[in-house]
Amino acid sequence: MAKNALCDILTLDMKTFVQIGNGEQSALPPEEKEELLLSRLAGIPSLIVALSGGADSAYLAWASNRALGERALSVTALSPSFSAYDREMVEQFAKQLALRHEFIETHEMENPAYRANQPDRCYFCKDELFSVLDKLAGSRGFAAIAYGVNADDTLDFRPGHRAATEHQVLAPLLDVGLAKSEIRRLSRRASLPTWDRPASACLASRLPYGSEVTRERLALVEGGEAALRELGFRQFRVRIHDNLARVEISPDELPRALSREMAAAIAERLKSAGFAYVTLDLEGYRQGSLNEALVRPARSLRKKASGT
Repeated sequence: MAKNALCDILTLDMKTFVQIGNGEQSALPPEEKEELLLSRLAGIPSLIVALSGGADSAYLAWASNRALGERALSVTALSPSFSAYDREMVEQFAKQLALRHEFIETHEMENPAYRANQPDRCYFCKDELFSVLDKLAGSRGFAAIAYGVNADDTLDFRPGHRAATEHQVLAPLLDVGLAKSEIRRLSRRASLPTWDRPASACLASRLPYGSEVTRERLALVEGGEAALRELGFRQFRVRIHDNLARVEISPDELPRALSREMAAAIAERLKSAGFAYVTLDLEGYRQGSLNEALVRPARSLRKKASGT
């Protein structure tokens, strides 16, 4: 992608980041933020919650169920970028909490702009998701749709925020200023099994920008990550570069991965999954590492604009 085009995307998305409306709320203790969240949710006639199964959306689904009961419906989108493991985790979570829950299918793979996998790929994915949820809400008479963006998410490159704004999707966790650590703390207090679940994102996020999103590549990543999970690792990513797997392991688990025996096991498992080459990233797991080249220039633009 040309440098000017990339800057245009970065500038547009930075302008459309969801921002916390009330700075005073950010200073509240987490427990008071939760009370405010439940109060606001209770004032909504009915709500669809986009539930991916991560800590944020799971907490929002729990809070919505507590505030609205049967007037809240949690919905999980199924597509080739959503792993079978994540589906199983969502099913267990919904069953354990007795949530009103459904699966739906989304078809972002049919959109050439999504498959092109440019830096705004997430916009097209979320646009498809919220379009499907809009139709569901309209046919069922739900008053609103919400998703689990939190206060920390405004610090990363997130084109999906723009789609949420365009579809008028509510951001309850962000509106009360809840950060990721606070959501985990409150989830633990509520005995949610997702309180310490490692960060998870769609399988397409493992592909470098400009590398076409295909079912075959997504399946390759899914198989590689399933192998790492079977080896006992918790926080990791298999980044795909053609037929090479670049494995990111969390820093606290990295020493185990670097042992001769485990390194050999990782290579064997991932080659069996379909990769020709396997390498361990010595920097370890970094959430959104493929965004680093995008966020740095965007932050520079903001610093220059502010004179800092």
